[in-house]
Amino acid sequence: MATKKQSFEQSMTELEGIVQKLEQGDASLEEAITLYQKGMVLSKNCHEQLEKAEQQLVTVVNEDGSEQPFKTDGEK
Repeated sequence: MATKKQSFEQSMTELEGIVQKLEQGDASLEEAITLYQKGMVLSKNCHEQLEKAEQQLVTVVNEDGSEQPFKTDGEK
């Protein structure tokens, strides 16, 4: 299974490999189920990493250390 310290890029590469194996259709039922489960864990980890990155991008840290939402010129 994927480790929690695995980078987003590593997880995506592993997930792409799993998708390719499943698309080939050569895996036994048991292997396909295992691959699917591993893929779902990787997908969840990637999603969580993307959400965390998004939160970091939409928050601005002020000089005094306080945080505020990032707003563009068009937002109020």
